Amino acid sequence: MKFQEALAEDIRISAARLITEDIGPGDITSQLVPGHREADAHIMVHEATILCGVPWVEELFRRLDPTIRLEWAHFDGNRVAADTAILTLHGAARSLLAGREAALNVLRTLSATATRTRHCVDLLADHGIEIIATRQTLPGMRLAQKYAVQCGGGFSHRTGLHDAFLIEAAHVAACGNIARAVAEARDIAGELTVGVVIDRPDELEAAVAARADFVRLECFTPAQVAEAARRNAGRVRLEALSASDETALQGLADTGIDRLVLHDLTASVRAIGMSMPITLDEA
Repeated sequence: MKFQEALAEDIRISAARLITEDIGPGDITSQLVPGHREADAHIMVHEATILCGVPWVEELFRRLDPTIRLEWAHFDGNRVAADTAILTLHGAARSLLAGREAALNVLRTLSATATRTRHCVDLLADHGIEIIATRQTLPGMRLAQKYAVQCGGGFSHRTGLHDAFLIEAAHVAACGNIARAVAEARDIAGELTVGVVIDRPDELEAAVAARADFVRLECFTPAQVAEAARRNAGRVRLEALSASDETALQGLADTGIDRLVLHDLTASVRAIGMSMPITLDEA
């Protein structure tokens, strides 16, 4: 299944799960509001962000109450300034109250991932280095966060263990050497990308000679990364594992590496500040 098709299905499943976990059999507190009352609401972003999560909110309210009207002022991938309204809603007050926190949760989380990604991309914009996300995502949010990384200008090698090879030390040990591991991977699924992880400088030539599609440097110092890039001389795409803090990124910016794989880009997220005030119409 292609990523976009899988993502569309994941959005439907996620929206249903958000309703189930937050609303359950029904929002009992919203029953204090008469069923006929309508309301206006808007979602405010309280800090600068890269917006992400629009399709989830659309699907959430479609399932909850298809009569709710949503008017977006910004869309996924947009840079949004602090204290900006991104969405205006109108409809049944009970439905708006019931869906509020679920909508905010997904927007806060995915916008945080997109914003962090864009910050890293912007830091390295003058160095030609791509930002890559790993499989270290929040539980149950793999496809959503991969999409958020795209909205922030980043990339991913693979969605899971099924759509690309990443050969590590245990795989090499099982096959005997790097060359055999790459060859066997090609035999299993020759159309898929094959990457090799190395943690010693002397393994680079074997990985290049094996014709891997890319080589990942792990546990390399910035100086070792720079030396590996010099020795590689563009023969294979080279990437290094890194944290996403500015000090780490700046330390690798001038090494000549093609890509930086940020292990904490999606695993640790500080939610973006957002709110959704609701105003009841006149009775």
